[in-house]
Amino acid sequence: MGMRRHLGLAVMLAALPAPAFAAGVPGAELSLGWAIPFVGILLSIALMPLFAASLWHHHYGKIAAGWAALFLLPFAAVFGPGAAWYEFTHVAVLEYIPFIALLAALYTAGGGVMVKGTLVGTPGMNVTLLAIGTVMASLMGTTGAAMVMIRPVLRANAFRRNKTHTFVFFIFLVANIGGSLTPVGDPPLYLGFLRGVSFFWPTTHLFGEFLTCAVLLLALYWVFDTIAWNREKPVVPDTGAREPLTIEGWLNVALLGAIVAVVIAMGYVKLGVVPVLGHPMEVEKLVGIVLFGAITLVSVFGTSNALREANGFAWGAILEVAKLFAAIFITMAPVLAILRAGSAGAAAGLVALTSDANGAPIPWVYFWLSGALSSFLDNAPTYIVFFELAGGDPAYLMTQGALVLAAISCGAVFMGANSYIGNAPNFMVKAIVEENGERMPSFFGYCAWAACILLPLFVLVTFIFF
Repeated sequence: MGMRRHLGLAVMLAALPAPAFAAGVPGAELSLGWAIPFVGILLSIALMPLFAASLWHHHYGKIAAGWAALFLLPFAAVFGPGAAWYEFTHVAVLEYIPFIALLAALYTAGGGVMVKGTLVGTPGMNVTLLAIGTVMASLMGTTGAAMVMIRPVLRANAFRRNKTHTFVFFIFLVANIGGSLTPVGDPPLYLGFLRGVSFFWPTTHLFGEFLTCAVLLLALYWVFDTIAWNREKPVVPDTGAREPLTIEGWLNVALLGAIVAVVIAMGYVKLGVVPVLGHPMEVEKLVGIVLFGAITLVSVFGTSNALREANGFAWGAILEVAKLFAAIFITMAPVLAILRAGSAGAAAGLVALTSDANGAPIPWVYFWLSGALSSFLDNAPTYIVFFELAGGDPAYLMTQGALVLAAISCGAVFMGANSYIGNAPNFMVKAIVEENGERMPSFFGYCAWAACILLPLFVLVTFIFF
């Protein structure tokens, strides 16, 4: 019952994040000092669970709100309460509510799909599960695929002692790289779709990069898991007669399909614009809010508690993401504004790196800059920042500028895997795994995994493709 009282916060979907500071105070007037609250919330997420675990776990929502206030209150003092209210409502209406609502719908429906059967976490089985999740990510989104697949992976490996690497590679593949082939797969590509990039452009132009990363990561994972298996020599539990694989919760499978259908429809159907708290929002997005709200409620009330309990489902992960990402979205607004100011902003030196002496864009720089920022900023608005820096014309970027658009797309999608906050499913997977009593690396521990495994892979991708 407690979660149902919270659904009013989560049952809303419009589209996906749009850049902050679309109007109001321009980014050119902001110094890098305005990024301090954003750095503060990142350091809190990274350090407090290590050095003040009890304080963090009991009060992380209040701490996150404090960092958000540390941006909004000085902003109101310098630029006026009206400007602060404008930016707060802009983030709420056009960024945060659509973001958390999409996650809530996918989280609720995905958590109501239970894959049953005899699953034993051998290296071969684990590679198969990760490969399935990687393919599913482009069909139902990284969040949907992660929510459906993480619990079977947890159950399959319950008897294993050394399994942290499995959940880390799960984040790499299912929660990030797997979503690179369609606009449904990951929010940055959906924003490109809304701006005119054709639906199957990522499928045809990012397939080589996707396949290279997926195959190499799956192969490396198999090596890691085989070594862990041989060292551990686990005793495979006697489950009796093998139970065939089946799916329970077909209602939620249909609801996941409905979510995908509505997201695609919002990219094609144009119904005009209406003001919401002073910000223009497309009517089709408001219709999406109603449809996704209905889908979420149908999942909540149409799925038995017994099924969710058997599936190891809990509401804690989505509530944690909702609280922390509210502060992240608010505090990263000035950072994105500075980037959008381009050569007129405080990050002019960084922006200048994207072009050579003749003004021609440098694809590999776009790949690494969009990726580096997507590792710690939300990857959807970061994608749009670099999309606009590259000219913002989808017709040009899909043809003559295809290499630049591919670099931006791969950077935003792939490198969201570099930290827990690079892509929301990363944090959700971490929370679900920990809810089930398993250990996950700390914030910096996970970043170390990513630095050792992903960065060399991305260097290889740079030399091959960009």
